[in-house]
This record gives sequence, C-alpha cells and structure tokens, in this order.
Amino acid sequence: MFGKIKKFISEVVVELKKVSWTTKKDLWDATYVVIISSAFLGCFIAACDFVLSKLLGIIIR
Repeated sequence: MFGKIKKFISEVVVELKKVSWTTKKDLWDATYVVIISSAFLGCFIAACDFVLSKLLGIIIR
C-alpha cells in the first residue's frame, strides 16, 4: 500500500514539473478582470431588476 502511495506522489511531482505556471503579474491582471467584470454584471442585473420592477408596478396598478 505504501508503495502505491509513493508511486502516486512521485508521478504527481513529475506532472507538476510539466505545468506552465503563470506569473504573479498575470494572475493579478486576471483577478482584476474578474472583479471588474463581476461588478459590472452585478450593476447591470441590479439596474435591470430595478427597471423591470418599476414597469411591473406600473402595469399592475
């Protein structure tokens, strides 16, 4: 059992050496894009919700 675990860990180490890791700057740039995109999408959904709720309120009256 311990032999299988040792083999698994060694294979994981070999595969991780093949990985192309991003730089810290690229990671931060992608993080900023996600945060800004999420903020814009949240504002868009909030605006749509506000407008549609007002329209529905007018229609129901």
